[in-house]
Amino acid sequence: MLNALWNPTTVGDIPLPHRLAMSPMTRSRATPDGVPTELNAEYYAQRASHALIITEGTQPSADGQGYPVTPGIYTDEHIAGWRKVTDAVHKAAGRIVIQLMHAGRISHPDNTPHHRQPVAPSAIKPTGTTFTASGPQEMPVPRALSTEEVAATVDDFRRAAAAAIAAGADGVEIHGANGYLVHQFLFPGANQRTDQYGGSLDNRIRFGVEVATAVADEIGAGRTGFRIGPGNPMNINDLSESDSHELYPHLLNALAPLNLAYLHTGAGDEELLHTLRKLWPTTLILNRAGTDIATRAKDIEDGLADVITVGSMALANPDLVERVRTGAPLNTPDPATFYGGGAAGYTDYPTHIA
Repeated sequence: MLNALWNPTTVGDIPLPHRLAMSPMTRSRATPDGVPTELNAEYYAQRASHALIITEGTQPSADGQGYPVTPGIYTDEHIAGWRKVTDAVHKAAGRIVIQLMHAGRISHPDNTPHHRQPVAPSAIKPTGTTFTASGPQEMPVPRALSTEEVAATVDDFRRAAAAAIAAGADGVEIHGANGYLVHQFLFPGANQRTDQYGGSLDNRIRFGVEVATAVADEIGAGRTGFRIGPGNPMNINDLSESDSHELYPHLLNALAPLNLAYLHTGAGDEELLHTLRKLWPTTLILNRAGTDIATRAKDIEDGLADVITVGSMALANPDLVERVRTGAPLNTPDPATFYGGGAAGYTDYPTHIA
């Protein structure tokens, strides 16, 4: 069954030597200004044997930042920092795409460089708290974007994608899941707009489709991926997904003509997942969280996925590909270090050879 993992494939314009890829994971180890460092470069280069690295969520603008010390990709300094990362990954024969993530209302003024109120489709407060430098704080009521600001935010994504390519990335992934901005537009729990971005299904998917179109026009569809997460509880808060079986097929039907490099999704609702597989015309990347490699590889064997991603296994095992190939035991990830800063739980996981 694992043989399916090792077949080469091509994802858009990106050739992959096999099908075991690394999922995006927030690591919070950039500088306070959002610039990746030598430590980030070492971390990603250690994992370059994965078929494809999808980076941690990276804000396309100051308004897009949700958490402290996460990377950006909208200044010359960000580009230079990411160039260290992409050069290190490419030197190790890897491939890397930068995930563009605008957090929208899942933020706090203390976490952004301009300390402004978070922005969102509508001024609806998310439930719960978010981590800041001074500890957990309640997320405030966001400011609703004007129609003109929505268009400007689409352009932020376009410019960020161009910056990612200038930084040497092989492509970008648009984050349309986990309760962040693109996801917020999809559901009435966060989107009660009365302009062309709210109300009907066509209107609620419009922002995500415009972002994907702008990015694909800027850097090429073959270097553009799109992430969705039906049923993923992270940051959903009051985003009821009661119409998922209607909304996500509608979204995919609108995205499909763009001929994007890939769709990245999670598992959970198997009926919906099979529907999406039938609708999507190019590569489908699947993250079946909480399962072992053999279970994930079976999705490739069965034709449900073309490539699989792993998160915490890739984090704790820089040489995961080699371990899976040889049947070696796996390191256990240490959650206490996930966002702790420094090398602990980041670049200090031992390799099997060592």
